[in-house]
Amino acid sequence: QVQLVESGGGLVQAGGSLRVTCAASGLFFSPTAMGWFRQAPGKEREFVGAIHWNLDRTYYADSVKGRFTISRDNAKNTVYLQMNSLKPEDTAVYYCAAKYSGLGLTTTRYDYWGQGTQVTVSS
Repeated sequence: QVQLVESGGGLVQAGGSLRVTCAASGLFFSPTAMGWFRQAPGKEREFVGAIHWNLDRTYYADSVKGRFTISRDNAKNTVYLQMNSLKPEDTAVYYCAAKYSGLGLTTTRYDYWGQGTQVTVSS
């Protein structure tokens, strides 16, 4: 069993920055990937970005590419999502997820999910 807890969400102004954190515990080791997703009211959960664990390679949705950065601290079992140049359309609940299956890194095919943290971007 893997537990994931997000933190760091809040209210920021457009153009500002925010870093959200995903802390993993339990039977967490060498996942296929760690992903970040977001969901706004009335919309589907969408892929934001992910890091392939073994390759240490990151992938991003076109909507956030160049603005968001995923990093990790292996010693702390923690993954970060640094969000810069935030836009109102970035407003959503942000979730982290752990994937132990194979393909589908940019899809919602992840095995464990956190509870989410709210990010609100005002104009």
